[in-house]
Amino acid sequence: MLSGGKRYITNANVADLFTVMARTNPDEPGGKGVSAFIVPRDTPGLSVGKPEKKMGQQGAHICDVNFDNARVPSEMMIAGEGEGFKVAMSVLDKGRLHISSVCTGMMDRLISEMVTYAMEREQFGKPIMQHQLIQAMIADSQAEAYAARCMILDAARKRDAGEPVTMLASCCKMFASEAVGRVADRAVQVFGGAGYVSDYGVERFFRDARIFRLYEGTTQIQQIIIARELSRAAKRGEI
Repeated sequence: MLSGGKRYITNANVADLFTVMARTNPDEPGGKGVSAFIVPRDTPGLSVGKPEKKMGQQGAHICDVNFDNARVPSEMMIAGEGEGFKVAMSVLDKGRLHISSVCTGMMDRLISEMVTYAMEREQFGKPIMQHQLIQAMIADSQAEAYAARCMILDAARKRDAGEPVTMLASCCKMFASEAVGRVADRAVQVFGGAGYVSDYGVERFFRDARIFRLYEGTTQIQQIIIARELSRAAKRGEI
């Protein structure tokens, strides 16, 4: 029987299946007593709340998912009992690389928007692309996008080769999610007043980019993971 709830589940209002982490052994400390389950939407006792109103990413709804003595048979368990935390961590490494890639894609789009606008918009008799401070903001954005892409490709290759990438995935997530926020902010600045109105769409990217620093683990969680993994490596004599 599952009882409890989880807030802010993406697209919960249209999902047919839910992956649920639940404590099945209260005597085991931390993640050791947690198991993972597949729970169909039509399970009695499972309910989904209304979509929340959000700052951005309006195309992806988030809702609360609640369980009131929902009966879930043991055959719906993923892996074995007590393996839920490991399942979650393996998914998080991949998820963090995915989010990092999405951030890089958004940076590419924003850079394209900035360059196009700066080539067309004129001030003082010339395109603003010829003004050095505009060039600096665009150049900084391109450098950060390139750095993020290199980090992600390196980590993804290592993951495909079967190497552990928990620290690398956190590095990618932390850097890319922070970088896309800076690029989005620069884009609004390059567009000037036009960047603050909805006609050009840059303000939407600005709002959409903010959540990347929150889901799949906040920036602060990534910092903790990176420091923890470095400490473990030092204890093993690898640093």
